[in-house]
Amino acid sequence: MEKEIIEYKLFQSNIKNLYIQIKEGKVIVKAPKYFSKSQIDEIVRKKQKWIEKNLQHNTRKQQREENYTKQEFIQIVEENVKDLIQLTNLKPNRVRIRDIHYAWGTCSSNRNITINQKLICYSKKAIRYVILHELCHLEYMNHSGKFWELLETYMPDYKEAKKELK
Repeated sequence: MEKEIIEYKLFQSNIKNLYIQIKEGKVIVKAPKYFSKSQIDEIVRKKQKWIEKNLQHNTRKQQREENYTKQEFIQIVEENVKDLIQLTNLKPNRVRIRDIHYAWGTCSSNRNITINQKLICYSKKAIRYVILHELCHLEYMNHSGKFWELLETYMPDYKEAKKELK
């Protein structure tokens, strides 16, 4: 018996490869114009396990509840920033908390750090990891081996916290 095909939104354009992504709990398929609907359906059917796994993961992320009040979260961030600056001697010009959609944190070339307010749903360890990660970018504006070595110097078990954010 044939599996029922997962519902998806299709975008066809002048691209070379087919891409499947999960966005806000929906399956998006981007395919070359020359692919037929039946070819696309067949590929989606073959990737069904991967799609279902990622839909579940996406849903769990969306269902996370806030662990702290806004004021508690701000305090956690401020205390960790102060503590980690003292520990690492890496000093940003400014640290802000904002709603950003593409990352847990950012560090600009102007030495300004932004922390994602969605971290309010994560553990104190994950919050501390993101802050430390961005502070380490003050030394290395990349993800080189030296960057990860520096981060590991101050948080040897950073991989646990990083895993929570996936």
